[in-house]
Amino acid sequence: MYDQNYLAHRLATHLDAQRDKVFATRPMSGLASGPIAGGPDAGDITYGALFDMAESLAARLIASGLKPGDRVAVQVDKSIEAVALYIGTVMAGGVFLPLNTAYTASEVAYFLGDATPCIVVCDPMREGEIAPLAGDAMVFTLDGMGAGTLTQDLPAPGFDPIARGADDLAAILYTSGTTGRSKGAMLSHANLASNSETLRDYWRFTADDVLIHALPIFHTHGLFVATNVALLSGASTVFLPRFDASAILDAMPQATSLMGVPTFYTRLLEDPRLNLETVSNMRLFISGSAPLLVDTHEKWEERTGHRILERYGMTETNMNTSNPYEGERRAGTVGFPLPGVELRVMADGAEVPQGEVGTIEVRGPNVFQGYWQMPEKTAEELRADGWFITGDLGTIDADGYVSIVGRGKDLIISGGFNIYPKEVESVIDDIPGVKESAVIGVPHPDFGEAVVAVVVPDATGILPEDILEVTREKLANFKQPKRIEFVPELPRNTMGKVQKNVMRDTYKASFG
Repeated sequence: MYDQNYLAHRLATHLDAQRDKVFATRPMSGLASGPIAGGPDAGDITYGALFDMAESLAARLIASGLKPGDRVAVQVDKSIEAVALYIGTVMAGGVFLPLNTAYTASEVAYFLGDATPCIVVCDPMREGEIAPLAGDAMVFTLDGMGAGTLTQDLPAPGFDPIARGADDLAAILYTSGTTGRSKGAMLSHANLASNSETLRDYWRFTADDVLIHALPIFHTHGLFVATNVALLSGASTVFLPRFDASAILDAMPQATSLMGVPTFYTRLLEDPRLNLETVSNMRLFISGSAPLLVDTHEKWEERTGHRILERYGMTETNMNTSNPYEGERRAGTVGFPLPGVELRVMADGAEVPQGEVGTIEVRGPNVFQGYWQMPEKTAEELRADGWFITGDLGTIDADGYVSIVGRGKDLIISGGFNIYPKEVESVIDDIPGVKESAVIGVPHPDFGEAVVAVVVPDATGILPEDILEVTREKLANFKQPKRIEFVPELPRNTMGKVQKNVMRDTYKASFG
């Protein structure tokens, strides 16, 4: 019945054969069972229950005024119901717009104003601050246990999905820019389906797998990699609301795979229960969203006998490269371009010689459709022949392994989340008592990188604590500086440009 909807049809590939199979086990420690809890116990959600819920939610969205191509903005805690909402939005012909739960009201106001969603779904505790920002959009609530106005008195399942083709939009994910406001990356049905199918096959996921899912689902990694790969392979998941080292270790004896960010692995290594016996049933550990230190690779292999598989992707493209499933997983690299993905390293309009550094460009069915309502920005970064200029600096060695050696435009990746310094600097520069600031990322043993703000104060006596107080109010927690450094002036070159490379070297040992 899903044949006419490109992505929904693929996500439901295994539905007929395994309606009664468990899609997700939801740990019930302290959590009430949500509206779609079913199966042998309250913590098990079957494929049938998930898609029944998605059909009911699709019908609710249509009844609330959603038309093909309309946006559904979602800022809610992780739940199976939120996954069903994603699938239901696709079924209904809408465009799913997930928002980080850490975004403040002022940040959400921009996204809603730019994307002009038809429907907004938020946590019940935030309805009072989000609803006034929604304009004419219908506002529903959904909490982390699946309860809220969205799931009350739902229509019965049986919805016939709206026809959507390969090139129709399925999602918009916002990614920050170094100047100006955030950009909405437009992802089509084919962008999402093709990349997830490629990853399923490349990483050998099947219906026999049990994936530990501890990633957020407002992000490419957790939603369009972990969730989609599980659905497309017919796998089961242990669906954790957030990262919890103890819960992950408890799940490993029954699981086969884990997808995570470097922070997952550094924190798991701190637990003495991580050993060969604990991981004896596991076949694959995957890391991405931030660079994984060689030291972490080595310690993980020593403790578990497994070598972590590191890959490389971004919001605009999903995954581009991966270390091999079979063969050498080379620490410090992100492996090879995925099947169907072309990758080149460019400088001054030409490919650089092997081993030299340049800007990474990619082309393939995974590459997005452009930036929402930003044709000029799209033209700057997405060439007419399909090559996307990632802004990341990299090399390709003699064996074909790709390494990321730096990031253009001073992008910071902390705990798997992208942070663009300009946004943080704008908040700090507006604080009375601050002359100017420069925000950099420096190595951090837990988060990969941490935000450090280098600030030139005036003579009013402002303190670092004053700056931190304002950033806590204005910025999502992952963007907030972990350290404030006062200096009499910022280092500049002869052209007056701030030399962030000098500052990164100065403060590189800030966190040990």
